[in-house]
Amino acid sequence: MITKVIVSIFSLILIVCFVIGMAGWFNEESEMKNVNPHIKFVHDQVCEPTNYKESCAQTLESINSTDRKEIIKATILAASDAVKQSIKFTKRLEVKANSESRTKMALDDCQELLENAMQELQVSYSLVNGSDLSTINERSAQLQSWLSSVLAYQETCVDNFEDHSIIKPLIRMGMIDASHRIDNALAILSTSFNVPKSYDYYSPQSSRRLLSVGDDGYPTWFSASDRKLLALQDNDRIKPNAVVAQDDSGQFVNISAALSAYPKHLKGRYVIYVKAGIYHEHVTVTRKHPNVFIYGDGPKKTIVIGKKSFASGVNTWRTATFVAEADGLIAKSIGFANTAGLSGRHAVALRVDSDMSAFFNCRMDGYQNTLLYQAKRQFYRNCVISGTIDFIFGYGAAVIQNSLIIVRRPRTNQKNTVTADGRKEEHATTGLVIHNCRIVPEKKLVPHRFNIPTHLGRPWKPFSRTIVMESQLADFIQPEGWMAWAGFLHLDTLYYAEYANTGPGANTNRRVRWKNFHVIDRNEAHQFTAGEFLHGAEWIKRAGVPVLLGLRG
Repeated sequence: MITKVIVSIFSLILIVCFVIGMAGWFNEESEMKNVNPHIKFVHDQVCEPTNYKESCAQTLESINSTDRKEIIKATILAASDAVKQSIKFTKRLEVKANSESRTKMALDDCQELLENAMQELQVSYSLVNGSDLSTINERSAQLQSWLSSVLAYQETCVDNFEDHSIIKPLIRMGMIDASHRIDNALAILSTSFNVPKSYDYYSPQSSRRLLSVGDDGYPTWFSASDRKLLALQDNDRIKPNAVVAQDDSGQFVNISAALSAYPKHLKGRYVIYVKAGIYHEHVTVTRKHPNVFIYGDGPKKTIVIGKKSFASGVNTWRTATFVAEADGLIAKSIGFANTAGLSGRHAVALRVDSDMSAFFNCRMDGYQNTLLYQAKRQFYRNCVISGTIDFIFGYGAAVIQNSLIIVRRPRTNQKNTVTADGRKEEHATTGLVIHNCRIVPEKKLVPHRFNIPTHLGRPWKPFSRTIVMESQLADFIQPEGWMAWAGFLHLDTLYYAEYANTGPGANTNRRVRWKNFHVIDRNEAHQFTAGEFLHGAEWIKRAGVPVLLGLRG
């Protein structure tokens, strides 16, 4: 009898659970039928390609629009609000800095960097708000560059703090919301709303074509005026706006003075000729000075030298001898050096966050952290770059082409790493491409090259992206090729690739076995050529620098 009662009770419980479950299912079905079409559209299409869907939905649910332009505007505004909160947060943290000078310096730097980020968001919003969808699509590469630079400025802010600082983790936490919103904006901007999640913006099947090089060796789409500037071998034939000379044969004795004379309301390029000499100064081409063309008498004759370093109490991004902040900068036949030496630790020779900037026949010399490609799109051609640890590093999108990369002898017990890319989020259109270059040891390193490990790079940030292709690698490159940053950090999210390299250091048989290291084929390599990766057809033509847009073969 008792057993029958227990069975009856158990059966009753099952029936009740079934009825409740069915009721819930019907309620859910009813809710799905009655859900706001806009919310369903947001969840099913707009936010589908994003990594941070909850943040995406929260951003877009209130605008009640399916218009692509309004959605892009909303994502940029949401990112702006998050960066504003980050600015307020860093100001509140100033009270925690007390009298610690380096922390106070880092917080002050954060204010400037985040203000730069806000400027990028403001110009992005203005472009979208004042354009139709066709124009937005045509200028999507520029928008993505601007938005990606926001991530770069945020990361520079975080990296200014020493690892043992109690404020550093607080700063990083304070940036998370803004980083997620920017990554969402980039994902939305780079896809159509009706495409599947697997859409790859840099797919080799993209409709964007690789453009050709003309008979004169310059791309067919270079502007005539800039092509002439770069083609002229005799400096006397280039008429400059300003001449810098140490012997008083010019209008100015230093480069900074020539930049201060930049005319108001200038249209076209401001051309500065720097005569042969060693210029001991720290130069900044500020955002107020766009489209500067600066050239010298050769990278070993006209040299700008500084010696600021992390060891001397300056945060890394502030150590640069020459800083290019204004968009459209072109530098030709000039050298940039940081002479802080091995003891200086982090010491930058050249820092660039100039969009659509180009460096032709230039030289960058240093040791650790020589070239900082901080933000936006940059192109380097026929250059010489030397250093030891992470000496080509940054957060921007850079292509280094037809250049000589010299690895120097580091301090005792140190290892050399040529690159350290700082791509923080998956949808950032950034990374580093080394194309048709030579990577060699300096003479002082040659006798010790097999005892001092040298690697092509290591993953500084989660989505670090570096490609070395059609380049000559000397025998001192380690067989594994690449080095981990710390244990297994970032190995599941990085993207490292090699294609058609030559030389004794190019054998990939013993390369790292990371799942995200790739020996790529020709089709995949195409997406990392200058024409594709930097959208060269849209801006290198205005720089007038010789360029190989596609692959060699």
